[in-house]
Amino acid sequence: MKIYTKTGDKGQTALIGGRRVSKSDLRLDAYGTVDELNSWIGLVRDQPVNTNRREFLKEIQDRLFTVGSELATDPEKAPKRPMPAITSDDVTLLEQAMDAMDTELPELRAFVLPGGHQSVSFCHLARTVCRRAERIIITLNEQAFSSVENVDELVIQYVNRLSDYLFVLSRKMAQELDAEEVTWKPRALPSN
Repeated sequence: MKIYTKTGDKGQTALIGGRRVSKSDLRLDAYGTVDELNSWIGLVRDQPVNTNRREFLKEIQDRLFTVGSELATDPEKAPKRPMPAITSDDVTLLEQAMDAMDTELPELRAFVLPGGHQSVSFCHLARTVCRRAERIIITLNEQAFSSVENVDELVIQYVNRLSDYLFVLSRKMAQELDAEEVTWKPRALPSN
C-alpha cells in the first residue's frame, strides 16, 4: 500500500463517509490539532520520568485517535459500522489520575511559569496544544448548522479535562525531577 494517493494534490481531502472538503476546513483544523497533540503526548510518554505512566499515556493517545476519528467523520454520512466513542469513564479516568497526583503536590496559589526541566516543558507544550485543540473543537461545535453536526459533548469534556491533566502532570513531573517550580509574581506597577 502506498502512503501517497495524490487525491489531495488540489487542496481537498475526504472525510470519513466520503465527502470531500477543503484542507482548510475547520473540521480538518480540529482533527489535525488533535493529531499534533497526540504527537506531543508521545514525546511526554517517552520521557524517562514517565516510565510508570507510559501505559496510561498510551491510553490517552488511543482516546485521541478516537477523538480524531469522530472529528474526521462527516456528520451527515456517518459510516454504517460502529465507530469508537469517548465515554464518561474516559473523563473519569483523567479526573482520578489528577486527584491521585494532587494528593502528592503542594497546594498551588499562583500561576506557574512553564519550564524548569526539558521534560516538564514538553508537557506544558502538550497542554497548550490541547487547549488550542479545545478552542478549535468548540468553534467547530458553535458553527454547526444543525444538531447532527454538533461535536459530541463528551469529546469536548475529554479534551478539556485532558488539558487539566497535562497541567497537573507537568507539576508532578517537576516534583519527581526535583525541578524548580517557578510561580509567576507580577511585577509591581510603577508609582506615579
